[in-house]
Amino acid sequence: MRVRVEQTALPGIGVRHDLVMASGRRIGVVSHRSGRRDLVLYDQDDPDACIASLPLTDDEAEALADLLGASLMLGQLAGLRSQAAGLLTEQISIPAGSPWAHKKLGDTRARTRTGASIVAVLRDREVIASPVPSFAFQTGDVVVVVGTREGLDGVAAILAESDPD
Repeated sequence: MRVRVEQTALPGIGVRHDLVMASGRRIGVVSHRSGRRDLVLYDQDDPDACIASLPLTDDEAEALADLLGASLMLGQLAGLRSQAAGLLTEQISIPAGSPWAHKKLGDTRARTRTGASIVAVLRDREVIASPVPSFAFQTGDVVVVVGTREGLDGVAAILAESDPD
């Protein structure tokens, strides 16, 4: 059995990402809409039963991601491309002089306007997963977007606008 990552939408809560290990054990991360994250461990005999849940502060989540190698998450995300017809990922840079530097993600209205989602931002070798609407872009950020080809092109066009206001 290969290791795999499963993503499950939790309506009204957020998203759960489960890691199914080669041994069959399951661990997961629940990313709440509020920004809170919980590390969860499932019962070996009943994969629907959670036997432990650990809330993680931002610092703890960052430290754990560093320990595990945050770039692996992006590799898994890119791997979803082959599993979901029409679902693509793309990385879009915020170059020097961009009018989006120091502007908030929510100001893009990217998901509303395009249907594509900004799921992470790469900044100085750090992965900022699930950035909140108040997250402010900086020059040099690389924005990770998931959506259809049309949606990705739409987000790229938004981030290329010369006057976002």
